[in-house]
Amino acid sequence: MKTLHLRIHGRVQGVWYRESMRREAERLNVAGWVRNAPDGSVEAVVQGSAAAVGALIQWARSGPPLAQVERIELDEAHGRFSGFEKRVD
Repeated sequence: MKTLHLRIHGRVQGVWYRESMRREAERLNVAGWVRNAPDGSVEAVVQGSAAAVGALIQWARSGPPLAQVERIELDEAHGRFSGFEKRVD
């Protein structure tokens, strides 16, 4: 089980990024959450098999069609998650 914290920078708010990531995570059987950050980035914690987490990170590098991802910061994270939620906080 791999758990990572992602900070996605670029044009990622207001382009349906969070909902698209939630759907992709569910498709890949990845648990965790995603939310908009006050600085304009998107923050997420993703948990699953190394292959599934890797596939979601690969998707996150481009995101939905209107997104323009500049970079992604990755860090180790902790916790146990079931399902994938889009947070408002």
